Amino acid sequence: MNSSGIRQIAVVGAGLMGHGIAQEFAAGGYDVRLTSRSKAGLKRAEAQIRNNLDRMAALGVFDSSRTEEMMGRVHLCSDLDGAVGQADLVIEAVYEDLPLKQHIFNQLDLTCPAHTILASTTSTFGASQISTVRPDRVLVAHYINPPYLVPLVEIVPGAETSETTVSTVRELLTRLGKQPVVLTREVPGFISVRLQAALLREALSIVQSGAADAEAVDTVIKTSLGRRWAVAGVFEVLELAGWDTVSNISSWLFPTLDRSDELPAILRERVELGELGVKSSRGFYDWTPESAEELRRRIGHALVEIGRWQTTPLP
Repeated sequence: MNSSGIRQIAVVGAGLMGHGIAQEFAAGGYDVRLTSRSKAGLKRAEAQIRNNLDRMAALGVFDSSRTEEMMGRVHLCSDLDGAVGQADLVIEAVYEDLPLKQHIFNQLDLTCPAHTILASTTSTFGASQISTVRPDRVLVAHYINPPYLVPLVEIVPGAETSETTVSTVRELLTRLGKQPVVLTREVPGFISVRLQAALLREALSIVQSGAADAEAVDTVIKTSLGRRWAVAGVFEVLELAGWDTVSNISSWLFPTLDRSDELPAILRERVELGELGVKSSRGFYDWTPESAEELRRRIGHALVEIGRWQTTPLP
């Protein structure tokens, strides 16, 4: 099978990632069955998709007249078997619980046609950890939130995933406008989560040591590193600096960086206090519904604009 053979798509899980992935396939012209055990969850997902589309139309990503057309391609289904029974591609997007994912994939094996490709959006587990009778047709397709605005998808094959499966998914995602990256082997956290975790560990260490607060760390990232990394990766940027210079700096700086393999106390304390961020109205910042929505709007607007910059030729 190649990507042109994929016509029916199902997304299992209608939460943070699932509804956005379904939305993107619908925007790309595909009929998508979005399934969840919770009918209330499906209704919330439908409202979120409409809100996302309205926001994107307001930003000029597409004409608002297309909203109903896209909404019409998303079919809500609380019956898993009915959602995936004719699917050519199933994307699992439930929360990070390995036994749950294994249970779902076992059900998919029983219900899906033999040709169906099964993908997991997990950011934690490898395809080889998800037991299935079709390991050649199973892989990880790791999206970044929000999936309909961030072009990256990390494709991570398992030990037995076929080249045909990898190329089919890569071609399909490319046709949708994504920028898939294929890893050559499974590694915990893949590329994006490992890089984010390394930066997070050092950021937490800086705050815990009293060298700076969370707002100062965020300001540094937003006004320097983040701006450069939006248009050039870490290797590209440092190629400009020169690896001799980088080597000299790293030789004395690396030994001072945090190398702990335990969660920092400052993070454990936040969780123990229930200061979980937006969901609890307090984390390293205080949040109101209005300030949280403003952050989402700011991120969404910036991602749209960055996408335009990256596809517009320089004068």
